[in-house]
Amino acid sequence: MSPTAFIDELQNELQLTQYGQHPPELYDPIRYIMSLGGKRMRPLLTLMATYLFTDDWQKAVRPALAVEVFHNFTLMHDDIMDQAPLRRGHPTVHEKWNHNIAILSGDVMLVNAYQLLLNVEADKIKPIMARFTRTAAEVCEGQQMDMNFETRWDVTEAEYIEMIRLKTSVLLGYALELGGLIAGADDVTTRHLYEGGMNIGIGFQLKDDLLDVYGDPAKFGKQVGGDIIANKKTFLLIEALEQAKGTVKDELDSWLTRTEFDKAEKVQAVTAIYDQLGIRQIAESRINDYFARGFANFNEIRADADRKALLIQFAKQLVERES
Repeated sequence: MSPTAFIDELQNELQLTQYGQHPPELYDPIRYIMSLGGKRMRPLLTLMATYLFTDDWQKAVRPALAVEVFHNFTLMHDDIMDQAPLRRGHPTVHEKWNHNIAILSGDVMLVNAYQLLLNVEADKIKPIMARFTRTAAEVCEGQQMDMNFETRWDVTEAEYIEMIRLKTSVLLGYALELGGLIAGADDVTTRHLYEGGMNIGIGFQLKDDLLDVYGDPAKFGKQVGGDIIANKKTFLLIEALEQAKGTVKDELDSWLTRTEFDKAEKVQAVTAIYDQLGIRQIAESRINDYFARGFANFNEIRADADRKALLIQFAKQLVERES
């Protein structure tokens, strides 16, 4: 089996999926954001997890799309909160239409996610819905924590890890857990799937923080140093604030409190402080630790070796990314 088969099936189902028709102002934004592409890694993980235990992995396609629709719902609402003008190089929904339409269309996307999840065997609906509902609430909790951090300078590493676990990682974990639940895997196995996805997800977000500072602009796909310019509470900044002392702390504080500055100069100066404090090495150590935990979870799964190798190889491609 090749990942291409999963991708093709997902794309076909995406094109066939109907979210609603009238009024068009409610449903056109959903079709728009779902057409903008993306890695589709969450539904792919669901299909691969299902395939670990059954040849009938196609029965997971519509529930897998529920995870993707929910993910894009969170992006639509995040863009409103962040006042972001672009999403994947295109105008965001609130820019193309307006804020009220974006809010309401996002709400309908959440409803659509629940509707898509109903496409499972009757005896599996309750556990799948219960876990999805908890996950959806956790994503919102993580988003609120992230917003709270904007006005705080005392955010700890533990708090930050918990925030990204909730905001981004639990959904990766659920995507894999969902595949196991659909295939009828036992509780121990679905727990390994969930925790493996969650650990990979934390490492994935930490790597995103690292790439924002140290990534190749040609590969990263967005402005390198954007987090530094915005004073965003990333793992690197939180660690630097904890490690910096004396004149180094004074210099870092100075850059963080300036309201007028040359962007390139600020990125260069703060990156130099990170270098001086060894922040890159600390971040890389944490990233490798979470990735190692995730693969250890996957190795505990009892499944066909070739099928498990397919999942592990796909996960490795995710963690080795440079964009």
